[in-house]
Amino acid sequence: MGLELYLDLLSQPSQPSCAVYIFVKKNDIPLELRTVELFKGQHLNKEFFPASKNLQRVPLLKDGDFILSESVAIPIYLSANYQTADHRYPADLQAHAHIREYLGWHADCIRGTFSVPLWVQVLAPLIGVQVPKEKVECNRTTIDKELQLLEDKFLRDKPFLTSQQVTLADLMAPEELMQA
Repeated sequence: MGLELYLDLLSQPSQPSCAVYIFVKKNDIPLELRTVELFKGQHLNKEFFPASKNLQRVPLLKDGDFILSESVAIPIYLSANYQTADHRYPADLQAHAHIREYLGWHADCIRGTFSVPLWVQVLAPLIGVQVPKEKVECNRTTIDKELQLLEDKFLRDKPFLTSQQVTLADLMAPEELMQA
């Protein structure tokens, strides 16, 4: 059996399946898409989702017996094993390092900070939780600081985060930045 990609395109911001899906489509990587509906708990069902070896996460890639999760790791793996546009994840060591630098910063600084408004404005009210205004304002200040750092460190005078062309870094960025 060939490649299988398990994903839920509605899973943002915690698991950016969309970025992996876009990467696969833009690079014409042949694989079988398997939709997993997280809100229905399908990722917890071993009969429905046997590839996970109980990881219970999406996106998830199955390549024969090899299983890989995490939205950053999957496109990197696919770049190494399939013909992809070089600018997406360049072979050049310094360009490659800048993409990895952004992806590390994104995981450390963006993911948690930018997902807070979704929880505060949508999910918390659904379950009856009231978030203090001070915490909301503190998060807003942190978001503003991180957006300024994004401009100063990564964008500077470039049209994209790490180069003059769209890379894996740019595909990963919109997931949380759209929440701000």
